[in-house]
Amino acid sequence: MGGGVSLESLRRKVAFQNSIDVWIAAAEDAGADWRDPEGYKRFVSYLRGRGLGLRAFTLCAHDAGAEEKEKADLAEKLAGERDADPNAATYTVRLTDEAMGVIRGFSP
Repeated sequence: MGGGVSLESLRRKVAFQNSIDVWIAAAEDAGADWRDPEGYKRFVSYLRGRGLGLRAFTLCAHDAGAEEKEKADLAEKLAGERDADPNAATYTVRLTDEAMGVIRGFSP
């Protein structure tokens, strides 16, 4: 899909990660297109429904580098919906063993 970072690679880097990066890694691991805002919202709904301790996180779309323009585009699309739909918001995800199991259980 795009040579992104795998879930396991994310986890090795940090204990906490933003939900957009987690979504991108999970979708790429599954061979799915992560660029779809509706897919992201289904993913967040799934995580929230499994009781993961998600905390609201403000991700500036401009934090992305030139190579990550598509990620910035996704973040900007979602930003316009986050007040009306909590599944469009960005969250901090703690990448525990339990969380990784839940994330891997999502089918994009």
